[in-house]
Amino acid sequence: MSVEPTTKPAAAAGPVGLGDVTVNRMGFGAMRLTGQGTWGEPADREEAKRVLRRALELGVNLIDTANSYGPEVSERLIAETLHPYPEDLVIATKGGLTRPGPGDWRRDGRPEALREALEGSLRRLRLERIDVYQLHSVDATVPLEESLGALAELQQEGKIRHVGLSNVNPRQLAQARSIVEVVSVQNRYNLGDRYSESVIEACEREGIVFLPWFPLNAGALATAGGKLAEVAASHGATPAQVALAWLLRRSPAIAMIPGTSSVEHLEENVGAAALELTDAEFADLSRTSGAHL
Repeated sequence: MSVEPTTKPAAAAGPVGLGDVTVNRMGFGAMRLTGQGTWGEPADREEAKRVLRRALELGVNLIDTANSYGPEVSERLIAETLHPYPEDLVIATKGGLTRPGPGDWRRDGRPEALREALEGSLRRLRLERIDVYQLHSVDATVPLEESLGALAELQQEGKIRHVGLSNVNPRQLAQARSIVEVVSVQNRYNLGDRYSESVIEACEREGIVFLPWFPLNAGALATAGGKLAEVAASHGATPAQVALAWLLRRSPAIAMIPGTSSVEHLEENVGAAALELTDAEFADLSRTSGAHL
């Protein structure tokens, strides 16, 4: 889907508040701006940089990344391409997962490890403060109050503006909110995987933004056919755009961060912000795609 450079379709879905920060609900996830398996440099570094610049042209003002993407590659690329940043650009990053090697993701929620991770992200992103810093995953070997206590300390020191969570259940979210103010939760959620329904409901009640990762369940989209393809055809859209539009319609708490390493796919994804499903289409897709787990 081609979008003229002068338009900003990312704003079509409206804004959402991350604490005292307002962003468009269609953002960008920078995980795929790395090598295969989220490891190493991207195959086409210049294309990756074009994707970042084009995202801003399209009105994206929320970019989500992590120190473990590459590792460190995604953060460095963002700074190299976009710094000095526009005033309205919010960069959210994460700490708490380490990468000893390709395909290897390990939790490390120790306070000293999180502090080191945060300091590294500040250097790579060329920032004095991270707008939204997220605990990438709860470390079962470290009490949650210790991990989040470290982030609360860093927030008090002025190095973190807002704290977010990733990969948590409702009980962990409730526990976290007794320790520090939480502005966002990032869990896996899409048309074919509704495991985090209860987390979304909690976010709606508490005014917390929900950022679904893996918003395009490629397997489910490939086999869905039927209703998904029918809705896409009726709107002159792609099945992927319909899947993203369904997420935006699913809850006002949801903000999108689909990722890609292609400008063409970026434009297609952002174009979904302007796609409005009818009540009947939304209901049919909600019934026929995936199961509520």
